[in-house]
Parts: sequence; C-alpha cells; structure tokens
Amino acid sequence: MLRAIHASGPAAGSPMPLETFLATHPAALEFVQTPKPIPVSFLKESFYAVNAYRFINASGMSQFGRYRIRPDGANEYLDETASGKQAPNFLFDEIKEKLARGTAKMKIAVQVAAEEDAVNDSTVHWPKDRPEIEFGVIELMSELPSNETEQQHIIFDPIPRVDGIEPSDDPLLDPRAAIYLASGRRRRASVRREK
Repeated sequence: MLRAIHASGPAAGSPMPLETFLATHPAALEFVQTPKPIPVSFLKESFYAVNAYRFINASGMSQFGRYRIRPDGANEYLDETASGKQAPNFLFDEIKEKLARGTAKMKIAVQVAAEEDAVNDSTVHWPKDRPEIEFGVIELMSELPSNETEQQHIIFDPIPRVDGIEPSDDPLLDPRAAIYLASGRRRRASVRREK
C-alpha cells in the first residue's frame, strides 16, 4: 500500500497505483473507507487491539481474545466544523489539563474469540456479538515531570512478556515488535546526538 501511495499522484494516470491496489485488497479498502471521526478527548475514544492473544488461566485452560480500551462513559466526537477549529495538539493539551485537575480512568476489556474466529490475521474483524470480559482499569494520575524526555525511552512491545498471556501466531506481531524496537533506538540516539 505504501508503494502504491508513493507511486500515485497527478502524473500517475488512471487508474492510479493506489486505486489498483485497493481494488485487489478488500481489507485495505475497508480500512480506507471506514470513517475516522476525531474524538473530543483521548479519554472519550475507544481503542482496539488488532492482534489476538492467548489468555491462560491457572488451570491451564486458554482462550484467545483481543484487548479493548474504553472510556469511562460514552465515546464523544467532534463534528467536522468543530474539528477544523482545533489546534494541532489539542488532544495532548486537553489531557494535560485534565490530569492537572485530577485522575482519569479507562476500562480494559477482552473481546473473546469464538472457535471459528481467525486469531492469526489482524485484518479479520470478529462479529460484534462476541462477548467482552472486564479485564482491568487504567488510571492516569498525572503527567510525568520529564514527560518529553521519558517519551524518548518508551518502546511499545506488542509481544506480551507476562505469565498467562501469550502471542497468537499472527505474522505481524514479530515485525511490529522489531519496528518499534528500531524506532526506540533511533529516538534515543537522536537525543544523545542533541546533548
């Protein structure tokens, strides 16, 4: 898709490479066509893990599921007019202001896969009627005093490193982990060069 985007443009002719790509990749087309409204706050948006994980209980029984992080309350979105009036960093500014006044919580759930659901293909959506199990709560208490510096050290790892949660056989997990690790190394190296 990235190659098709790069090769597309006014001089590319019709159909553009991107149009050809999307015509032969229905999962990518669905993603491109899905509305992506802008939330009023990070705390008023739901976040969905694309990869499935195997959750294993103390008795050794396992079940696949995907994480869901939901706001404490309903999702809320800006309309087109309001979203066009926002500053580029308004979501970051808003959460910083919110945390200066107090804590914020979001709920973690796991959508449980049925036996027939694909657990090794992150492009496959599971039916909405799959049950969700409450898993925990994220509580944000404050912004770190050295937030920008700390962000240079954070690496998102999509491979779980805790007992009882294992990765699925999704082939995207290992490349994602490698890319995030490389990104983290670049960020830390750029900070060292700036000093």
